[in-house]
Amino acid sequence: MAQEKEYKEYDVVIVGGGPGGLCAGMYSARAQRKTVCLEKYLPGGQIAITGDVEDYPGFEHISGAELAMKFTDHAKKFGLEVEMEEVEEVYTEGDYRVARCASGNVYRGRAVILSTGGSPVKLGVPGEEEFSGKGVSYCAICDGAFFRDKVIAVVGGGDAAVEEGAFLTKFASKVYVIHRRDQLRAAKIIQQRAFDNDKIEFIWDTVVESVNGDQKVTDLSLKNVKTGETSKLEVGAVFPFLGFRPNSNVVREELEKDDNGHIITDFKMETSVPGIYACGDVRAQLVRQVTNAVGDGTTAAVAAEKRLEELEDKAAHRT
Repeated sequence: MAQEKEYKEYDVVIVGGGPGGLCAGMYSARAQRKTVCLEKYLPGGQIAITGDVEDYPGFEHISGAELAMKFTDHAKKFGLEVEMEEVEEVYTEGDYRVARCASGNVYRGRAVILSTGGSPVKLGVPGEEEFSGKGVSYCAICDGAFFRDKVIAVVGGGDAAVEEGAFLTKFASKVYVIHRRDQLRAAKIIQQRAFDNDKIEFIWDTVVESVNGDQKVTDLSLKNVKTGETSKLEVGAVFPFLGFRPNSNVVREELEKDDNGHIITDFKMETSVPGIYACGDVRAQLVRQVTNAVGDGTTAAVAAEKRLEELEDKAAHRT
């Protein structure tokens, strides 16, 4: 006879401990709801491994790790529970939303908020991980200002690569756009703006073979894919823009998503499955910044609270 599941019971279960998830947890716990945040690594998500943050209101300069700690401590003061758990699946069970973890633990609540984030597609070359936060960055808006008057390389040929390359010219003395093909995939109007920008130079038919430096990035090893010729390019930073993979496949039911796999939500941050909400980088939206993630988390928590109130009202009328 199969053993019956032992649920860990909560009002709200949050999957992912990035800024959006922690903010949602703070608001939910502050509303006197029993709330747990499940995070497989350290709370804070991508921001916890970000070197410096200068674009979060109230902090002119703070390390990503310190800001992540402040988010976590603040939410815990209101009663948020944070557990190190890798969630394998989220699914619906009547009025409940359930998160099943790799540990075997099963968490059940009346609402689940997904703050599962995503990951930039990486170059996968030597030096990339070593110099992450030391000249290797995946967010021009976040980190471009740190490389004022430096030579910067951008890797990629799509809309994001070309647009972010143009944005980086606000700070850089020069921007090289390195692309493995001989033409861009970006929209024509975006391409033309880049071609017209005197600060941008394109390096065609070329891939990055390694990121080099000492304490920080100093140069890139390049290879022409057509001729096999290798070269060095001196830069102060490199920004790979090869794509972004949202962690959006954790839900058993089929969620509505955009073409890139980001979860589509309504104005309440509710997904196409009632009672399951999404916030932050996993959600389809224009930008991926800490500021909009915490805004998403706020909305998702308030919406989840309203759902709980409605379910409680229904239960009261049935008795």
